[in-house]
Amino acid sequence: MSSVAVLTQESFAEHRSGLSQQQVKVAALNSEEENDPPTYKDAFPPLPEKAACLESAQEPAGAWSKIRPIKASVITQVFHVPLEERKYKDMNQFGEGEQAKICLDIMQKTGAHLELSLAKDQGLSIMVSGKLEAVMKARKEIVARLQTQASATVAIPKEHHRFVIGKNGEKLQDLELKTATKIHIPRPDDSSNQIKITGTKEGIEKARHEILLISAEQDKRAVERLDVDKVYHPFIAGPFNKLVSEIMQETGTRINIPPPSVNKTEIVFTGEKEQLAQAVARIKKIYEEKKKKTTTIAVEVKKSQHKYVIGPKGNSLQEILEKTGVSVEIPPTDSSSETVILRGEPEKLGQALTEVYAKANSFTVSSVSAPSWLHRFIIGKKGQNLAKITQQMPKVHIEFTEGEDKITLEGPTEDVNVAQEQIEVMVKDLINRMDYAEINVDHKFHRHLIGKNGANINRIKDQYKVSVRIPPDNEKSNLIRIEGDPQGVQQAKKELLELASRMENERTKDLIIEQRFHRTIIGQKGERIREIRDKFPEVIINFPDPAHKSDIVQLRGPKNEVEKCTKYMQKMVADLVENSFSISVPIFKQFHKNIIGKGGANIKKIREESNTKIDLPAENSNSETIIITGKRANCEAARHRILSIQKELADITEVEVSIPSKLHNSLIGAKGRFIRSIMEECGGVHIHFPTEGSGSDTVIIRGPAQDVEKAKKQLLHLAEEKDNVVDDSMVVDPKHHRHFVIRRGQVLREIADEYGGVMVSFPRSGTQSDKVVLKGAKDCVEAAKKRIQEIIEDLEAQVTIECTIPQKYHRSIMGPKGSRIQQITRDYSVQIKFPDREETPAPATESAVHENGEESVESKEAKEPDPTSPKKCDIIVISGRREKCEAAKEALQALVPVTTEVEVPFDLHRYIIGQKGSGIRKMMDEFEVNIQVPAPELRSDVISITGLAANLDRAKAGLLERVKELQAEQEDRALRSFKLTVTVDPKYHPKIIGRKGAVITQIRMEHEVNIQFPDKDDDNQSQDQITITGYEKNTEAARDAIMKIVGELEQMVSEDVTLDHRVHARIIGARGKAIRKIMDEFKVDIRFPQSGASDPNCVTVTGLPDNVEEAIDHILNLEEEYLADVVDNEAMQVYMKPSAHEESKAPSKGFVVRDAPWAAGNNEKAPDMSSSEDFPSFGAQVAPKTLPWGPKR
Repeated sequence: MSSVAVLTQESFAEHRSGLSQQQVKVAALNSEEENDPPTYKDAFPPLPEKAACLESAQEPAGAWSKIRPIKASVITQVFHVPLEERKYKDMNQFGEGEQAKICLDIMQKTGAHLELSLAKDQGLSIMVSGKLEAVMKARKEIVARLQTQASATVAIPKEHHRFVIGKNGEKLQDLELKTATKIHIPRPDDSSNQIKITGTKEGIEKARHEILLISAEQDKRAVERLDVDKVYHPFIAGPFNKLVSEIMQETGTRINIPPPSVNKTEIVFTGEKEQLAQAVARIKKIYEEKKKKTTTIAVEVKKSQHKYVIGPKGNSLQEILEKTGVSVEIPPTDSSSETVILRGEPEKLGQALTEVYAKANSFTVSSVSAPSWLHRFIIGKKGQNLAKITQQMPKVHIEFTEGEDKITLEGPTEDVNVAQEQIEVMVKDLINRMDYAEINVDHKFHRHLIGKNGANINRIKDQYKVSVRIPPDNEKSNLIRIEGDPQGVQQAKKELLELASRMENERTKDLIIEQRFHRTIIGQKGERIREIRDKFPEVIINFPDPAHKSDIVQLRGPKNEVEKCTKYMQKMVADLVENSFSISVPIFKQFHKNIIGKGGANIKKIREESNTKIDLPAENSNSETIIITGKRANCEAARHRILSIQKELADITEVEVSIPSKLHNSLIGAKGRFIRSIMEECGGVHIHFPTEGSGSDTVIIRGPAQDVEKAKKQLLHLAEEKDNVVDDSMVVDPKHHRHFVIRRGQVLREIADEYGGVMVSFPRSGTQSDKVVLKGAKDCVEAAKKRIQEIIEDLEAQVTIECTIPQKYHRSIMGPKGSRIQQITRDYSVQIKFPDREETPAPATESAVHENGEESVESKEAKEPDPTSPKKCDIIVISGRREKCEAAKEALQALVPVTTEVEVPFDLHRYIIGQKGSGIRKMMDEFEVNIQVPAPELRSDVISITGLAANLDRAKAGLLERVKELQAEQEDRALRSFKLTVTVDPKYHPKIIGRKGAVITQIRMEHEVNIQFPDKDDDNQSQDQITITGYEKNTEAARDAIMKIVGELEQMVSEDVTLDHRVHARIIGARGKAIRKIMDEFKVDIRFPQSGASDPNCVTVTGLPDNVEEAIDHILNLEEEYLADVVDNEAMQVYMKPSAHEESKAPSKGFVVRDAPWAAGNNEKAPDMSSSEDFPSFGAQVAPKTLPWGPKR
């Protein structure tokens, strides 16, 4: 247990046990000399009037009397933690380890100062200094972290929990801080009324006491409800709720009257019973009196005037009630009734009626005619004009309705009249000096009229002092409105029309410029395009967004200027094209550094002299190609110079080979595949073909002599092979062309792969040519022609048949992503076309046309389709060879799903469906069918299975198998639901349950049963009946196990033994460890008396007779052993602290002196030692940061 001791003069004596023996003796001598007390002057020598050193004596005499008393802000408290409640008991590590770390952490967290000391009984004393709040926080931390924790529960009514918590949880926090405990209150949705308290035993007791006090206080309070007609509520509340507030204040009862908007008649009273009864009696008296005395009259008041009778927040009604004592009942706003009822004493109804009409007529509604376009000028910028009127007459409400040429005013009659006059004057003035004009300008020119960032329109507004309203783009409106000074409006109108006219005469031209030149034309930071725009200021030049990859540059402006700008930009592009000619020069990698030269001298010289841009590959790149960009002649000159450098440096041979230009492309191959393989095979020689379209046959091979010769042979050999290529043609009917070119020419690709890369070219779609060109090796071309002829014969032999399948099955036949249809088309080499889905026909809105009173023949025919003919949406078209089409038709019909029905008892349907449909979904996936369970309201036993015939039998068998499993589970569930009741005396129930339910859990698990004990709080339930549920044989086995425990418990006896209460703690041990060991060893239950018991020495032992006898002998032996230690300790305490006990028993006389000023008969009172005024402090001493166990010595 923890205790708190404030260090005062009386209690300090208890803490001097740490003094030396000599100091104790001196203290004893001083106490003996109390009979001869010292004089006041001896005890309190006066301060000298002047200091010995005059230099320091600057304060006047009597300065002590002028010191302002300072209240101490620092307190000191001592906490004791007994040995058995200490968390850390390792004596060898005092001042070290976890305990010290925790103390340091508490000091840092709370700002309090801690000092630890160890008492002789090994208990822990902790002295805490600091501000009150810091000390309280430190105390809570000490209890939680250095003291062992216990827990207890206290039950109070659920409705009292909120009073323990308090507003925003403040009361609960305060209680936890005050008692140094943790209090857990169940959540509102939890039905439990148990509050759990965790902390030290003393703290738990304090918290429990406080909680019970709060609950007891709430028990005194009561709640009562009184039903009062709604119409009498205003009389009970009184005007402005004064009457009910007065009753609440006088009786201390809370009275809740439902507001007028809530249709409830019940008034709720909450408070202490006696005071509540008084409040109820007073309300009843008012109610009865008003029922007898009041009468009603009904008057008609215009609906629009009701709000004036009510007033803001109902104030007008309250004023009438206060003046006349009459309640005015207004019909709800959603009612069309205009009848107002006055309820009160007959003699006061007349005065109230006058008040009602006065309120109704105190406000009026008026309107002022004003064109809607003037409204914003009347309001003014940020409402300035209107604010002037509303500030003078704040009760007047002014409303502007968009599109209406009037302004509505509402408010007190006099104020409305004044405001109306002011607004009319304002409107008249605005009409005289304002004008507006509307012009039509095509909306596509609006953004050009506005200009960049509104430059044009803002200039016109500022110049002519007008307002221009251009509709937004999404309205697509052509109407532009100009408002302002009449002269300015006309000038602005003229300028806008001129601008619009000029734009209509403008020309827009699209200039095609390759996108790669756009960045160059724009220039760095837009410098070059700025120059062009300055040169042609009337032309707007728009470049496309780079992301769009467009080559179109748009020019817009006057026709002549656009033409000039176009020529200028075309010339600029021509120069760029001329200067952007590029050639690639392959140079062996080892010679790149020689071409660059020392410090880049060589390459710089070539660039300057040839006026070209030369790009060399990166040093770590595998590329050997140098790219030269510039004018064609310059590029050729630079190329010649670079090649001559290479030639000088190495034994490089250059050979020219003549190969017909028509073979060049085929020799190079796709993406240079063939030529690259020759170059790599021949030691990296460079082979240069002439530019395409040049007509030159010369191919240059450059490299080491041996490799060049090898490359030449291979190139000529390849050319001979390619020269064997023939061009041939054949005739193919255009109707078959589509078959060859569909799916990105898949058929042609297959022919090319099969016949040595033969190129087959069909004429472009749209041309009526039937000539197909083939190019390749002669043999390959012939074979390809033969294959194409075979395909054509197949196509000629094709037929088209129809397969009728209802449209509802089409999706199923197609399969996931059309996989089934794709398989059939592949297997049977046919084309399958499904019809478009049938749209639901719209109902006919007009009757058929009648001619001469008869229905037309056409309409009759349309109305009566042939019932035997299939619907267009059901016909699937199959194209291919007849025999394959028939096979494909059979395959399609085999895919049509069929439906079968299975009888399944209705009560099993929900188990077949499974949780969230998981069961039925699993079966549908497994058997590839659709299973339809009837709706629960039909209570049908028939389940439908739809799918392919091949899958239906498997699905049906699987479903019936599942039904068998479910029926077996039902039977098993019925067997498991067998119930058996056992009668057992309630006093044995805790023993059968066992510690933390261990015994009953063992029985449940062993016998696979559920065991239910009676609810203690249920008075209707028999308290001696235990219910066992499970299989019959298991319940019987569980019953036998319970009855066996009961039999053993009935043989048990209880005996009381007297044990000195001073040894109870030792026998129990830390956290009950020692007593549990004894109970387990002797198989008995030992109960110690609770604190406050009549006989604190009585201990009860329960168990089998022999075990009880042995256990009692054992604990009596322990008592004898421990009692000897207790007696020795007490004897020691007597020698150690004799005077402390005597002083604590005898009342303290305080400090006594002779010849004190208050004893001289001058009516002076003795100074109060506890008063900060008589004994002022100089402030709290700042404690140095030390270790928790005190300063180092």
